[in-house]
Amino acid sequence: MLPGLAVIIVGEDPASKVYVGRKEAMCQELGMHSEKFALPEETTQEELVALVEKLNCDDKVHGILVQLPLPKHLDEKAVINTIRPEKDVDAFHPVNVGKIMIGDYDFVPCTPAGIMELIAESKVEVEGKTCVVIGRSNIVGKPMSMLLLHKNGTVTTCHSRTKNIKEITKTADILVAAVGRANFVTADMVKPGAVVIDVGMNRLEDGRLVGDVAFDEVERIAGAITPVPGGVGPMTIAMLMQNTFTAAKNTLNF
Repeated sequence: MLPGLAVIIVGEDPASKVYVGRKEAMCQELGMHSEKFALPEETTQEELVALVEKLNCDDKVHGILVQLPLPKHLDEKAVINTIRPEKDVDAFHPVNVGKIMIGDYDFVPCTPAGIMELIAESKVEVEGKTCVVIGRSNIVGKPMSMLLLHKNGTVTTCHSRTKNIKEITKTADILVAAVGRANFVTADMVKPGAVVIDVGMNRLEDGRLVGDVAFDEVERIAGAITPVPGGVGPMTIAMLMQNTFTAAKNTLNF
């Protein structure tokens, strides 16, 4: 049996459509079973939940992903909570969040998982390092901080209420920017030689995609830095495929 991923997208958000298309293409490239459900903007909560419950019972589907954000009339939390934890390949269900907290997990949210893979493959040692994460979202910031902590990093999480943020970020050996503001991190916020990981994806008025880090100026002092696009993004999709394979393996007990 092939590992199977079902992706649900509601509405016509352009960025979401691009992301879903990339996930679908990767499934095809890897020879995985893939199903896409493109629902209209006016889809009701009941209709969406019913589809998730149907996929929960589909043996061909090992992973279920509901593309966020959903239209405002839909309750994201309720939808995520409907996904069976063993099929929650985004790792947003409270059961999976709790497992990440205690360090005994099957899945990790795909972007933090991809970052940890980049760190490992680059032979960057986390243990004993000062790590700063800018952003505290449930999708990236919080799980990112927890994963670095599990690797024995000393972690500080910065956010919109953090005072003297520049002084904090300049202490970081490993700096992860996931704030959602174009070019927020400038060279004067970065310790020379630091590893800088840019999670941001921001479109400027001229159409260019840039990250949360002012790449050109920070690159000159960083020890290593991820580009945008082409850095963390591809790793996010790769980790989604890995999570789907893990879900299938757990189901089939091999």
